[in-house]
Amino acid sequence: MEKVRVIEIKESIFADNDREAERIRGDLKAEKTYLLNLMSSPGAGKTTTLLRTIEALKDEMRIGVMEADIDSSVDAEKIAVTGVKSIQLHTGGMCHLDAGMTEQGLKEIGTEDLDLVVLENVGNLVCPAEFDTGAVKNAMILSVPEGHDKPLKYPLIFTVCDALIINKIDVLPYFDFDMEKVVEYAHMRNPNLKIFPISAKTGEGVGAWADWLRAQVKGWNEA
Repeated sequence: MEKVRVIEIKESIFADNDREAERIRGDLKAEKTYLLNLMSSPGAGKTTTLLRTIEALKDEMRIGVMEADIDSSVDAEKIAVTGVKSIQLHTGGMCHLDAGMTEQGLKEIGTEDLDLVVLENVGNLVCPAEFDTGAVKNAMILSVPEGHDKPLKYPLIFTVCDALIINKIDVLPYFDFDMEKVVEYAHMRNPNLKIFPISAKTGEGVGAWADWLRAQVKGWNEA
């Protein structure tokens, strides 16, 4: 009986994507544009957090936002009101963005006159974590109502992220959420993870997050 050939398609796809992502980072470095990939589950508060971040940084740097969704342009319209560049990316039913899709978005938004571009990825804790988008750094949002055990259930996204925003701390009294445990579990996955408890609704804690991002952009553009 002839031996059947087995081709590892997934591995090949990831390898091709990773090469493209590295090239995108090189292009962004040449332009002195910092790309942040922001991930979370649906409803964690990505867009509200972005609005607060833009409010804190827009007078210091030129910002663009790429909103990724399966459909609709609701989030991009909210961002556009702030006066920063904003475009909506539709993924055609896919639950993530890869490097190729990100590059299309970067070409559409135009990066030559931007210091910071934020990619608000599709709301999902699994698929987006698997694909390198070409971003300089990855950040994610975990909201208090989701529970403190998410680093145990979704390890990859905590592993690939550089910053964790714990949002909706204003509702901590109403949920069984253990801040010490979530920090412990997150650092089990990634000891270098920077953690920022915030309330995007009230603005509490946003300053520390904005300071970190400001330093990241400055370091990238000056290196």
